[in-house]
Amino acid sequence: MSRQRQRAGPAVSERGLDRRLLAESAAARTQLRLAGVIGLATAATVIAQATLLAGIITSAAEHRTALSRLAGSVVWLAAVIAARALLAGAFEASGRIGATRVMSELRGRLARQLLVRSPLTRAQDATGELVAAAVQGVDSLEAYFASYLPQLILAAAVPVAVLIWVVPLDLIAAGVLGATVPVLIVFMILVGKGAQAKARSRWRALATLSGHFLEVVQGLPTLRAYRREAAQVATIKRVSEHYRSETMATLRIAFLSAFVLELCAMIGTALLAATIGLQLDGGHLGLRAALTVLLLAPELYGPLRAVGQQFHASADGMAAAERIFAVLDVPAAVGVRTPRRGAVPDPALAPLRFESVSFSYPDRPGEVLRGLDLELAPGVTTAIVGPSGAGKSTIAALALRLADPTAGAVSCGEVDLRDVDPDAWRRRVAWVPQRARIFAGTIGDNIALAEPDATLEEIRSAAEAAGLRQLLDQLPAGLGTRIGEGGRGLSAGQAQRVALARALLGSASLVVLDEPTAHLDAETAALVGATAARLCEGRTTLLIAHDARIAARAARIVTLRGGVLCGDAHPPGSVLAA
Repeated sequence: MSRQRQRAGPAVSERGLDRRLLAESAAARTQLRLAGVIGLATAATVIAQATLLAGIITSAAEHRTALSRLAGSVVWLAAVIAARALLAGAFEASGRIGATRVMSELRGRLARQLLVRSPLTRAQDATGELVAAAVQGVDSLEAYFASYLPQLILAAAVPVAVLIWVVPLDLIAAGVLGATVPVLIVFMILVGKGAQAKARSRWRALATLSGHFLEVVQGLPTLRAYRREAAQVATIKRVSEHYRSETMATLRIAFLSAFVLELCAMIGTALLAATIGLQLDGGHLGLRAALTVLLLAPELYGPLRAVGQQFHASADGMAAAERIFAVLDVPAAVGVRTPRRGAVPDPALAPLRFESVSFSYPDRPGEVLRGLDLELAPGVTTAIVGPSGAGKSTIAALALRLADPTAGAVSCGEVDLRDVDPDAWRRRVAWVPQRARIFAGTIGDNIALAEPDATLEEIRSAAEAAGLRQLLDQLPAGLGTRIGEGGRGLSAGQAQRVALARALLGSASLVVLDEPTAHLDAETAALVGATAARLCEGRTTLLIAHDARIAARAARIVTLRGGVLCGDAHPPGSVLAA
C-alpha cells in the first residue's frame, strides 16, 4: 500500500485565516448584522436585569418595602428575563442559519473547484483527505460561524456596555474590571494559540486516518490476495492510536483553557468584591450601586469565557479551513480566455489540431508533453500508442478539455479551444476511459449520464448497441436495476459496455477512447472492441491503445515516447477509418 500523500498547499497565517474565514461569511452577512443588533439588545437586558434585581433587593433589605409594593419592579424583572431568554434563542438561531448558508456555499465552491475548474489535476490528489475536508471539515466550521463569530460580537458588546454603566456607579470598581479584562484576554490568546496548533495536528492525523482507511477499502482484494490484511489492521490501529492521542492532547488544552479562564474570572470577581466591601464599610458606596456592580461582574466575564470555549469548539473547523482554502486557491486548470461568439467548432467538419503543445502537472517534475504537433482529421480514427507515462492519456485529457496546455494551443477549425466554453465543447465529445466509472443509481441512469433527457427507448437502443442486451434480459428490473454503491456489482467488461452505451447515446462528433479494452480478458476485449468500432463509424476518433489488435483497426497510428511523436503509420485495411 502506498503511503497516504499529504499535500500542504499554501501556508496561511492565523490572522490571514481569520480574515479569509470572515470573508467567507458574506453569505451570512444579514445574520451577522442581526447578531450584532441582538448582541446590543442582550447587553441592555443584562444591565436592566442587574439594576432591577439590585433595586428590589435594596428596597426589601434597607427600606423593608412590602412585596406587594414591589410588584411592578418584579413584573419588569420577569419581563426582562423573558426578553433575555428570547434574545438568546434568536441569537443562536441567527448564528445557525448563517452557518448553514456559509457551509452550503463553501461546500458548493469546493465541489465546483474539484469537478469543474480543475478535474484533472485534483484527480491526482489525496482523495481521502479531500473527502474529510469536504464533509467533516466543512461541518466543523459550523461551530466557527454559528457560535464563535456571534459570541465575539457578544463579547465586544456586553463588557463595553457593563463598563460604561459601572463608571458612574463606582469608578474604582470600573478600574478593577477594566484592569482584569485585558489579563483575561491575554491568557485566552496564549492558550488559544496552543489549542490551534494542536487542532492542526489533530486534523492532519484525521486526514491521514481517512485517506489510509479509504485506500485499504479500495484495495481489499489485492491485500487479501497477497495476505497483507493483518499488516493493514496493525497499521490502522497505529494511525487510529495517533489520532486518539492527538484528540486527547487537544482536549487537555481545552480543559486547561477553561480552568485558566475560570480562575482569572474568579480572581477578578474576588478583587471586585473586596474593593466594594471596603467602600461599603467606609460608607463611600451605597448598597444598590454595590449590588448592581457585583451582579454585573459575572456578566462581564461570562461572554469572554464563552469566546474561549467557542474558540476551542471551532478550532477543528479552522484547521480544516486551511486544507479547504488550499484546494480553492489552486489555479483553474480549465478556463475561458475570451468568450467566443457564434457556433462552437465541430470536429466532424474541421480537424482538431495540437500545435506545439506542452503540458506539465503541478506536482510532477518535467513536462509530460513537449512541443507536440498532431492533427486529428474529421471522420478518421487516429490511434496513439506508446509506453506507460508517454503522455497518451494527457493528450486525451486535453482533447476533452479536462486541462489546458501549459504551452502551445489545441484548436478546432482555427478556433483555440481556450476561447470556447468547456461545457459547450464537451457536448460535442464522447469519452470512454480506461476504467468505466459506475455511479450509484440504475443502469438507465448511468447510461443517460450525458443525456439526462433521453427517452427510455433511446437508452434501451444504446444499451443493446453496446452489447448489454443479454445482461438486461437476465435482470428482473432491466434498465431499472440499481448498480454501483449499494446496488448490483458489474464486471469490468459490463461496466465498460455501460460506458460505451453512454457514448453511443449522445450525438458527439468527437470520440475519445482511452484504452477501452485495458484490464479485460481476450474474449471481452474483442466484444468491447467490436462495439467501439460501431461507435467510431463516421466520427472523428482519438484512440489511446495498448492492444495492437485494437490499434491496427485505426486509419492512422501515431507512436508517442517521452511526450514526443516518434512514428506515424497508416495500416492498410483498417476498419475504424472513415
